[in-house]
Amino acid sequence: MFAMKHYVAPVSQIPDGQRLITTVNGRSIGIFNVKGKFYALRNVCPHKQAPLCLGSLGGTMVPTDRPGEFEYGLEDRVLRCPWHGWEFDIATGKALFGISDRRVATYPVEIEDDKLYVEMR
Repeated sequence: MFAMKHYVAPVSQIPDGQRLITTVNGRSIGIFNVKGKFYALRNVCPHKQAPLCLGSLGGTMVPTDRPGEFEYGLEDRVLRCPWHGWEFDIATGKALFGISDRRVATYPVEIEDDKLYVEMR
């Protein structure tokens, strides 16, 4: 099965720092504009099926190459579930906590003629 492009909205509908939650191909997804880069991911937390894309977007502490030291990173890429606080990287969908196999589906976003498209199967 191949991926299809689905029209979502004009680029101007999602200003920098904002999000749009919509349904594409029968799935609820969130599309985030982070400094002009767009990310799309499934609007369902794998923990208890919360509306993930309603959560806060920020950064988190990440390990450095120095043992036991951390620094603030992934700014505006960490989506925190509004129900239980699980954190996910919106670029990869990967969970940022001990259960490393947990993830949220992400979808490629394309811009053509000032229109946003999401690719999904």
